[in-house]
Amino acid sequence: MISVIVPVRDGGSDLRRCLEAIGGQQVGEEVEIVVVDSGSGDGSPELAARIGASVHAIPAEEFGHGATRNLGAGLAHGETLVFTTQDAVAADEHWLDRLTAPLRSDPALAGVYGRQLPHADASPPERYFLDFLYGHLPRRQRAGRRAELSLRTTLFSNVNAAVRRSVWEDFRFAHDIIMSEDQEWAARVLLAGWELAYEPAAAVSHSHAYTLVSAFRRFFDSGVSAEQAYLAGGRPAGGVLARTALDYGFGELRWLWCTGQRRWIPYAAAYELAKLAGLQLGARHRRLPRWIKLRLTGLPGHWRAL
Repeated sequence: MISVIVPVRDGGSDLRRCLEAIGGQQVGEEVEIVVVDSGSGDGSPELAARIGASVHAIPAEEFGHGATRNLGAGLAHGETLVFTTQDAVAADEHWLDRLTAPLRSDPALAGVYGRQLPHADASPPERYFLDFLYGHLPRRQRAGRRAELSLRTTLFSNVNAAVRRSVWEDFRFAHDIIMSEDQEWAARVLLAGWELAYEPAAAVSHSHAYTLVSAFRRFFDSGVSAEQAYLAGGRPAGGVLARTALDYGFGELRWLWCTGQRRWIPYAAAYELAKLAGLQLGARHRRLPRWIKLRLTGLPGHWRAL
């Protein structure tokens, strides 16, 4: 059995599209959908139940990226655990089969993650971001020692991912990390000798319409979790991040220029600077007083609970 786990809060029409796309998958295994709802007020739990999902409700204040996904996995019955989000929609009816097939055929894999395609209304910077991170080429990720952990080796997204239940039972998502719990998980399983695979043919439509402020806040929170995730490799990982950031910035500028989207260049520059500033401040959060963190974060509940 395959269990698809979806954290939900006020999912609305996005949730309907997500669940209906899961229900339309063509795969040779039984599929269950497990929804963990954290205080929706728009009827999302009832919608999910009508579509056929098993629904478990928790208070909004109990939500945590790692904890809520662990709860859903614990409630699930499948030997393959698939993680997605309420605003991710399978690109076609073969998504689930393509995402889980590598786990069936390759015992060295702990998990597989798939491509994220931008929604039709996504801005050019968001389109470039998703294509830069994911893209059309498959890859394998390995890291035999901590110095090999970096943005490239720990990249893993539970917006669109499949994990062996046996691996999840040994390596559950961290409860105490503000975000990037998927990359923190990836770092631990890689050091334990497992491998990860990226399967671009298993695609979902998923993107965000961040403002400058919300992008700053999201990357601040990403920076807070970085030392446990994509910067867990220490100085070598920092070097990879710096080189990747340069490649990304120049690549986006070149792409906007060459594709006739030059009017977006000033906005893209401001947008990327906001993300970079958030990331750098988040990575140095231990030097900041709590009241400043509460102003910079997108997830104030994390800091209030500490």
